[in-house]
Amino acid sequence: MAPSPHPIPVLLDVDTGVDDALAILFAVAHPGIRLLGISCVAGNAALPQVVQNTLGVLDAAGAAPVPVAGGAHRPLINPARDASHVHGADGLGGIELAPTTRATYEVDGHPVAAIEMMRQMLLASDEPVTIVALAPQTNLALLLRAYPEVVSKIERVLFMGGSASVGNATAVAEFNVWHDPEAAAIVLDSGVATFMYGLDVFNRVAVELEKAVSLQSSTRRAERLAGQLISHRMGVGAGKEPVYTGLIGDAGALCALVDPDALRTELVPVFVELAGATRGQTVVDRRRFPGEDSMHGLVARSGLTEVALEVDAQRYVDLYLSTIATLA
Repeated sequence: MAPSPHPIPVLLDVDTGVDDALAILFAVAHPGIRLLGISCVAGNAALPQVVQNTLGVLDAAGAAPVPVAGGAHRPLINPARDASHVHGADGLGGIELAPTTRATYEVDGHPVAAIEMMRQMLLASDEPVTIVALAPQTNLALLLRAYPEVVSKIERVLFMGGSASVGNATAVAEFNVWHDPEAAAIVLDSGVATFMYGLDVFNRVAVELEKAVSLQSSTRRAERLAGQLISHRMGVGAGKEPVYTGLIGDAGALCALVDPDALRTELVPVFVELAGATRGQTVVDRRRFPGEDSMHGLVARSGLTEVALEVDAQRYVDLYLSTIATLA
């Protein structure tokens, strides 16, 4: 894969479970991405586990030194609720990574919290930075509230989260937004450009089981890990039996960053429901004409978000597999 003449500067925000790990492998490997740093947040697993998983995956990818910082231990309002039923107690489905000597980001021997690391890197950048959020957006909300001066340094927030159709955490809410809906609402209302890679496309990009199994016998460490991670991607069948899905999940959001032409998107108002049975739902307004709510001044305040609605799934599978094949 030829180096990109102008790679996109990226800050990753993760809650490293199985598919975040797949995404980290891709971010390290793709020449179109210049990975500035990784901030961690509680979500798929508790924060200390997320940090350790992130450091271990960077090792498995053979990554150059990448600043990693721990952030929020819990959502802004709700208690933390992990996804161990999907990602396992350790967030990585019990996949054992080699011990790592990597440490979290420090300045003058002192650990730096995620939002402070993000602030430093954003303000130091000579060009706007894309934040790719693959987790509950607690860190981003805290960053934007504490340091509004960084807004002009953010190109956009491309987030894996939400849905224009069904949910997974609830009937209508996707996990990352459901886990901290107030944080997602703050980001959507921040004035920063936003791109939603939600369940409408997330649930379609899958690797065939035979390919996932074959990756596990690769001579390349990163491909072996990817094969193990993809093979762990399971859904729950009607009888509560495990069903292989093979989804690359969060990694698809990074595919969207470097190959947006494989998507059909719409620029539409999006807001987050914050109460009741629909709490955590991303309401995606795709109407062509104004309705009674606008006529009577009842429209919820919301900005425009670019929403991914359809994807060339095989194109992203091929992109993902060919990219990680370049890792040792």
